[in-house]
Amino acid sequence: MADPMRIRAQAQGDKTTVRVLMAHEMESGQRKDAAGKTIPAWFIQDVTAQHNGKTVMSAQWGPAVSKNPYLQFSFAGGKPGDKITITWVDNKGDKRTDEATIA
Repeated sequence: MADPMRIRAQAQGDKTTVRVLMAHEMESGQRKDAAGKTIPAWFIQDVTAQHNGKTVMSAQWGPAVSKNPYLQFSFAGGKPGDKITITWVDNKGDKRTDEATIA
């Protein structure tokens, strides 16, 4: 399983800003190794963010996203102490879910 995501969520008034750093190799499937063989594609396909169980952001990614991707987004309605849950699924079926508390 991949390393935990680093999630920071901060509420300012009615707006909550979430910053996420995900650990993932994100191979495009177009690079070659030292022997000249193509490295298979391996990338995050779906990212979902939930605030207290309600989806506030979802994204579909492809092979063009860089290694260890960084994501930042904002939504309305979060309060300090609420939970933010981030889930990603990659093209090999691996899945990672982590959560943080809004500061």
